[in-house]
Amino acid sequence: MSLNIILVIAVILSIGFHFIGVYANAKKTVWVMIVLMWAGAISIATNEVKPSAYIEVKKIQGQFEDTDSLIQEAGGTMSLYEFLLIKKSYIKNNPKK
Repeated sequence: MSLNIILVIAVILSIGFHFIGVYANAKKTVWVMIVLMWAGAISIATNEVKPSAYIEVKKIQGQFEDTDSLIQEAGGTMSLYEFLLIKKSYIKNNPKK
């Protein structure tokens, strides 16, 4: 699933929650909840991965050209989203697993 699809789904859910809040006369509460959900999701997606993920990336590196380009783009520190992109690219190129 691409990031664009996830963002579209998140925006649709946010609008849905907004209308539920309007119907229930709890607009402020719902907007606070929506802001906290978005902040948490962004925080998780941009968090740095654990050291074990770097070991796994070292094993993957050098096998496929497009996966290597993603690893190079990630640089020294890698976010969870970047790690998931690398794993998805590796799995796409190596369908044995």
